[in-house]
Amino acid sequence: MKFTFCLPGFPLQDLVFGASVYFPPLFKAVFIGFFIWLVVHRALRDWLYSGDVWHPTLMDLSLFSLSVCLGVLVLVI
Repeated sequence: MKFTFCLPGFPLQDLVFGASVYFPPLFKAVFIGFFIWLVVHRALRDWLYSGDVWHPTLMDLSLFSLSVCLGVLVLVI
């Protein structure tokens, strides 16, 4: 008995096509958000690490997530 993954209508083909359609916008948003985060992080770096913020890493992570959200907004508009 021979089992192949190249059967027409096989769900894996739909999964691969769906991944190529839906994943790139997310990667673009992270890529755009990373560059936004670089600018914001450089501007606020002294304030973040001066001790005014309780946990600089968590603040940095939240700035990155906000930057990715802004990247999604840039892609939508």
